[in-house]
Amino acid sequence: MTTIVLFGGRSNERHVSVASAQNVARALGNPLCWFWAPGGAVHDVSVAELLAHQRPFERDFDPTRPAIFPDLEQALDTLPVEDPVFFLGLHGGEGEDGTVQAMMERRGIAFTGSGSRASAASFDKGRAKQVLEGKVRLAESRSVAESDEPTVRSTVEWMLERHPKIVLKPLAAGSSRGLFFLEKGGDVDGVVRSVAKLKMPYIVEQFIAGRELTVGVVDNGDGPFALPVIEIVVDRGREFDYAGKYLGSGTQEICPADIPDAMRDAAQQTALAAHQSLGCDGYSRSDVIGAHDGVYFLEINTLPGLTISSLVPQELREAGIDFRTFLETQIDLARQRVIAQAQT
Repeated sequence: MTTIVLFGGRSNERHVSVASAQNVARALGNPLCWFWAPGGAVHDVSVAELLAHQRPFERDFDPTRPAIFPDLEQALDTLPVEDPVFFLGLHGGEGEDGTVQAMMERRGIAFTGSGSRASAASFDKGRAKQVLEGKVRLAESRSVAESDEPTVRSTVEWMLERHPKIVLKPLAAGSSRGLFFLEKGGDVDGVVRSVAKLKMPYIVEQFIAGRELTVGVVDNGDGPFALPVIEIVVDRGREFDYAGKYLGSGTQEICPADIPDAMRDAAQQTALAAHQSLGCDGYSRSDVIGAHDGVYFLEINTLPGLTISSLVPQELREAGIDFRTFLETQIDLARQRVIAQAQT
């Protein structure tokens, strides 16, 4: 099978996607690389051009070659190679919410990561919590389907009556864009206006004080297992936002986390339970909080970043798993899944 690294997309996480694709393509050597442009067209990109792109987290990738397909649907209908396996280097939006996965499932095309149903359930933070209710410890939250000011305000005020601090984040998005923290007596008006302007569904969640932890789960062919835990240490007065994650501003990532064994075990068990309960395949990464009364699940990423500085690659290194071996295993698992599906 020919491996095609698909990256880009129309979400606001496309910059991270480009950086992930660079790391994946570099490790695999010479895969085909397809850039899904924000306008929808698909470009065939050389590995050399992809790797030459500088500051991917800040600058848009602009391919030199013209598009080979006007949209992804046509690209999948007129594949130029037989039996491809798509390595999905996409993050956010249609690349992670099950849309692209469903396109490929309908056509019997192999792809890495979770299937469309697990991707859709995991990407929606509120839906994921419903699935995980009773299986892991959860913070109290309420979803806001329509982010108009009155609805957001009423939800925020209700939550602030119950909790001293809350977190507002997009219901289906990642990379810490559009993230707001609010305490009692804080700028409710400002936060409400900011959220309403974004015009997207939100989740308003109880803030859990504790240690910020993240745990990858991978399948090496004989079932999923949890990777070493990373602790995110944020400088005073900062939050773990996009700049902290990808530009190295105001955060430290400690791998393995210097935490009690009981907290480490609970974090790994929580991540593994989330991965399995949501029906994920291949690999995922769960963010959790290690609080005084236990470990709380926050959210799961079915296509977490695979950049040089991303969390899962750090955990793989700590576990002694070669990055290329990890990638090749994911490609093989994708091939096995599509063969098994064809036989049923």
